[in-house]
Amino acid sequence: MNIDIVCVGKIKERYLKDAIAEYSKRLTRFAKISIIEVADEKTPEHASDAVNEQIKAKEGDRILKHLRDNATVVALAIEGRQLTSEQLAAHIAQWGLHGVSHVQFVIGGSLGLDPRVLTRADMLLSFSKMTFPHQLMRVILLEQVYRGFKINAHEPYHK
Repeated sequence: MNIDIVCVGKIKERYLKDAIAEYSKRLTRFAKISIIEVADEKTPEHASDAVNEQIKAKEGDRILKHLRDNATVVALAIEGRQLTSEQLAAHIAQWGLHGVSHVQFVIGGSLGLDPRVLTRADMLLSFSKMTFPHQLMRVILLEQVYRGFKINAHEPYHK
């Protein structure tokens, strides 16, 4: 299975880069992992709703250019469905059983995702009702995908 993480912005913090590299390396046993970073827009302080929507639209344009027609697209969105680790593992297994060879997870920028990206997604996934930094979500997502593959392989890791 090919898994893309399509995300807004670059990671600057060394500790996040190290965690992303570690989980990406672990996942190579199960899938081909690609991280596709698109440029983020600077958000001015106290920006109006209209400016925020323009920023999301620009970032959305960049994301949409990378989404493949033949891929299953999972957008991370606070309004999405919350799953347990076992339920995410079951989705991963089902995708494999149904011949899905390409899954693209999408992580928006600090303002979230453009409505066009949410509409394009096959699934909206929420990790919590809480807000997390989008840079940290890469680590959390990669860890949970890794956990899902380990659950499906009946290997120790998940508790």
